[in-house]
Amino acid sequence: MKKRFILLFAAVLTTAFLTSCGRDSELTQFRNSMDDFCTKVSEIDSAINGIDAESENATAELLSYLDELDAAFQSFADMDFPDEFDYLEELADQSSTYMTEAVSSYHDAFRDGSYDEYAAAYAKENYSRAYKRLQIIIAFLHGEEPDDADLTIEYEE
Repeated sequence: MKKRFILLFAAVLTTAFLTSCGRDSELTQFRNSMDDFCTKVSEIDSAINGIDAESENATAELLSYLDELDAAFQSFADMDFPDEFDYLEELADQSSTYMTEAVSSYHDAFRDGSYDEYAAAYAKENYSRAYKRLQIIIAFLHGEEPDDADLTIEYEE
């Protein structure tokens, strides 16, 4: 019984070692990077939602968190997607571009202690576009087809 357990343990260990090399390692690294990105976005989102709107520093805090969010989206766009998900890289780039525009517009909306509602509306639209693309990417990574009227999916034959 003990020998069988040792052989089984060695087989499992060898299988784990072999599958963590090469191609699977690239996929594992990508998944870890995606998990890290999603965790960072979630943390920033929680921090933004935790800002006391009545605080004297609320605007500065918000803009600082948005800058962090922009940096996270830029890192996301720089990620090397594995070959099977290569088709999503353009969406990641677009998502980052929209987030950068949103953050820039939010800075414009709060410039010089005033509030520009048009710049804020433009920022909100770009922010939504960035997240929409992120949601589509995540759906595809989970093996789902996003349910979006604005999305056209073309299949190769």
